[in-house]
Amino acid sequence: MKPLLEVDHLTGGYSRQRPVLHDLSFQIRPGEMVGLIGLNGAGKSTTIKHILGIMRPQNGEIRLNGRKVEDHPTEYRRTYAYVPESPLLYEELTVQEHLELAAMAYGLDQAGYAKRSAELMEEFQMTPHAKRLASHLSKGMKQKVMIMSAFLVQPELYIIDEPFLGLDPLGIRSLLELMVKVKESGSAILISSHILATIERYADQFLLLHQGRLKAAGGVEALRQATGMPGSSLDDVFFQLVTQEGAAHGDEKKQHRTPRTSMVPKNDKLYSRAPSLSGLRASKRFDRNHFADAGLYLWV
Repeated sequence: MKPLLEVDHLTGGYSRQRPVLHDLSFQIRPGEMVGLIGLNGAGKSTTIKHILGIMRPQNGEIRLNGRKVEDHPTEYRRTYAYVPESPLLYEELTVQEHLELAAMAYGLDQAGYAKRSAELMEEFQMTPHAKRLASHLSKGMKQKVMIMSAFLVQPELYIIDEPFLGLDPLGIRSLLELMVKVKESGSAILISSHILATIERYADQFLLLHQGRLKAAGGVEALRQATGMPGSSLDDVFFQLVTQEGAAHGDEKKQHRTPRTSMVPKNDKLYSRAPSLSGLRASKRFDRNHFADAGLYLWV
């Protein structure tokens, strides 16, 4: 099966003098759930930012459906939906308006939006809060809005960063069940999480980053064989792999404070000010061109 995501010899970071990632290569195929794991500062978030197109590789290439973001930015970004670790919402928009915004950005028709949004609101127990402003939501509710927005648009690739933080037990179960459904439907999932006991049961493959390098890759059984630990849990295998050469040094988060260079496109933003939905509703269209014309890409 042809890969959906191809990362080929990726080197990158926030400064050419101190790259965070070193020669990463991996692929993700349709219908596959891949766990991105590693210690704090291993390069997981930096890898995700490169896949999203927020950061440009210093060396190597990233392709989605054979396309590079610099050559086909709209088609590239339409391929995925992104759930960040920390919820990013417009405080002056309601829960329902956030879902409408996602539908418009990805070109969903009105009937498809109505059906999918109702199902997701019910699944995540958010129907009573549909008219509530984001500024009045708890952190867990904000996380649910981000998750609903991503699953509403049904992309080919879901990129999910630490989704379990802040979710209640029912929310976690709903998310896991949804991930299984979309995987079975043929979508791919890249999920970064420190909750290894949970993703061990759901992911098909794992990418273990250590000090910006791909330390190990494969299914749980392959990782067990690599460490000579048959029958061990992913937690134990992970500990063995990352302590073979000592704990990771440096702090990736500190490098986030480095002034941006040309590797970070100046015009790319996760979110800008909230757009006016009234004008968009008046057009009675759910069309991504509204956002492309304004230079806004909604990365849910």
